[in-house]
Amino acid sequence: MLAACLFHLAPVASQFQPRDPGIPPAATAVRFTQNITLDGQLNEADWLRSSPATDFWETFPADTSRVKDQTEIYFGYDDKNLYVGAKCYVQGFNFVIPSLRRDYRAGGNDNLTLVFNPFKDKTNAIVFGMNPLGVTREALIYNGGENNADFREEWDNKWYGESFIGENYWSVEMIIPFISLRFPEGDPQWYFNSYRFDTQSNTRSTWNRIPQNQIIMSLAYMGTIDFLGGAPQAQGGNTTLIPYVSAGVAKDYAASTATAWNSGIGADAKVGIGSGLNLDLTVNPDFSQVEVDEQVINTTRFELFFPERRQFFLENADLFSSFGFEESNPFFSRRIGVARDTTTGVALQNPIYYGARLSGKLNDDYRIGLLNMQAAANFDQGLPSYNYTVAAGQRKIGDRSSLGAIFVNKQNLGSFTDSSEVNQNFNRVVGADYILATKDNKWNGKTFLHRSFSDQDGGDDYVHGITIAYRQRHWNLQYYHAYVGENYNAEVGFVPRKGFFTSGFEGQRIDYPNNPRVVQKGPFTAGQFFSQPGAGITDYNFDFGYEWRYTNTSEFNAGVGFANIFLFEDFDPTRTDATPLPGNRNYGYWRVGMEYLSDARKKLAVNYELQAGEFFNGTSYSLGGGLLYRYQPKGSINLRFNYQFINLPAPYASTALFLIGPRIDLTFSKSLFLTTFLQYNEQFDNFNLNARLQWRFAPVSDFFLVYTDNYNTVGWEVRNRSVVAKATYWLNI
Repeated sequence: MLAACLFHLAPVASQFQPRDPGIPPAATAVRFTQNITLDGQLNEADWLRSSPATDFWETFPADTSRVKDQTEIYFGYDDKNLYVGAKCYVQGFNFVIPSLRRDYRAGGNDNLTLVFNPFKDKTNAIVFGMNPLGVTREALIYNGGENNADFREEWDNKWYGESFIGENYWSVEMIIPFISLRFPEGDPQWYFNSYRFDTQSNTRSTWNRIPQNQIIMSLAYMGTIDFLGGAPQAQGGNTTLIPYVSAGVAKDYAASTATAWNSGIGADAKVGIGSGLNLDLTVNPDFSQVEVDEQVINTTRFELFFPERRQFFLENADLFSSFGFEESNPFFSRRIGVARDTTTGVALQNPIYYGARLSGKLNDDYRIGLLNMQAAANFDQGLPSYNYTVAAGQRKIGDRSSLGAIFVNKQNLGSFTDSSEVNQNFNRVVGADYILATKDNKWNGKTFLHRSFSDQDGGDDYVHGITIAYRQRHWNLQYYHAYVGENYNAEVGFVPRKGFFTSGFEGQRIDYPNNPRVVQKGPFTAGQFFSQPGAGITDYNFDFGYEWRYTNTSEFNAGVGFANIFLFEDFDPTRTDATPLPGNRNYGYWRVGMEYLSDARKKLAVNYELQAGEFFNGTSYSLGGGLLYRYQPKGSINLRFNYQFINLPAPYASTALFLIGPRIDLTFSKSLFLTTFLQYNEQFDNFNLNARLQWRFAPVSDFFLVYTDNYNTVGWEVRNRSVVAKATYWLNI
């Protein structure tokens, strides 16, 4: 009891001696001798027997000293669970808590995030986090955490946590079952790091020091946790069953079809195989509860990318989806079981019969991924019953680099064919990627070579790319090029453009002025060139600008750019069936723009982007961004908007395109949420309403009630409407 009292009262500065900044920090986990009471207060004596992760470095607004308001993280374990306790010292209690919804994003609110890398590859990590009110989050980090797209908060797993607010601190306790983790058998050491956002002192801090020119979740900078009582025991062979039942009603008013009543039953399962592999199974999956996509105005000639949100595809997703570049990717999981309504722009489900996915670590050096899924025929979209098979492997090279290979096969197993489709029987892609990531993360890069095969004629069916990036305290530099053959055909991938060679560069100078209001500033530039065989350089663009980042977390940048586009065919940039611009000619135009993000800690925050100037053979200006108001901790209203006015000479289009998408989040408690998403898209003449009520009645077990409505904004007639109820339950066997 006396030890516990001293633990709560002693200031952090007197307990721990500062460590050498050049040495990665170390903490210990001890085997607990008794159960803990999960109340967030760290009263148990077992917590004091470990050496905590503390002595955090400030990374914002500066990155040259220890943070004043420290954090202490303690670790324990037994045969079944990992225990984490943390104390976060504060100057006040005016916490920023946007809502009680789990899986929040860290920026602009008080929270503590834990990053575990048990396999010590500094490439993939598991994230757990909490805020002062005990709201939890879990996520996965891919590809070393080099950009925000590598952070996927849609991933779910079963664990427990509570918080407590004390006199000059807030604290948390977590119980994370080992069956929720994948880690190497017999290794008594894991890599670990942590970052904290503290709005009371307006600081961000990390346990292992991360320079400001690196992203705060970068896995290149890790400390260690040593398990003093022996290596944790992997819970291989454990099985989790997640059954669901659903019922719904839908009506397509535009097609004048009868009201359709439907119901469904299915299940997902997770089976631990050994210490590092996970087998995901699904039968008759239903993704009706997945949030709708945020629509955008598209004035380009090409398809836009929308990220995967379905839980089944997320764990170890980088094994399958990180090959190639973003716009020459051989595997894009949304090609399986998802179609897009060309009238409304809304994603539609294409039924999947079953799926199996084996993924994870074979050992410290090798990762594998195997996926097989069978989709139903979709006669409305002209799709037969396809089988999808993907095999991927990755071999670690050096500290953080790797060599990978992928095979993708799409096979028609049905008798249905569509004469309008050239390739009906099979489509295959094979390829290899080398990923470079140095130990200090100064150099990153990739090179790859892929080839497609199908039952259409061959030809130029290769794709190749290379990129190299250099990060230093004052410079971020990147060069890249890619070639996509005219006959390259990755039907299960994302390849919006074919038959071109592109090369480009990006550069940014970062200065850290001696100004209490400015954190960073500096100029940036970028350029890109496109050429086609026999046509030479067809498209190119240049951008120049200057950026400021301020101590109050706001940001501002302004710039100017020039773009040249050669249209090979007639094209209507408004996509409104107006008279298209004539093809076989160049269009060059200048534009200026600015972007502003306000202080994210305020209850009312705004971000906007303004562009104006020439556009093809006319002019245009646009204003886009968002207005966020939080009525914490019960939720927020996020008003996204985009307005673009295009003025082209007659007889071409002159029109205004307007998109507004208010999202209203209401959190009645930490287990009951209501999200209402409204989207008015003038480009599709569509108004979409999606309301989703979620009740988490048990850990990772939910009841959903989802209402969807689409209206034609010309006359405001109902296009389609549906209501779906779905219940899932997480059962450990």
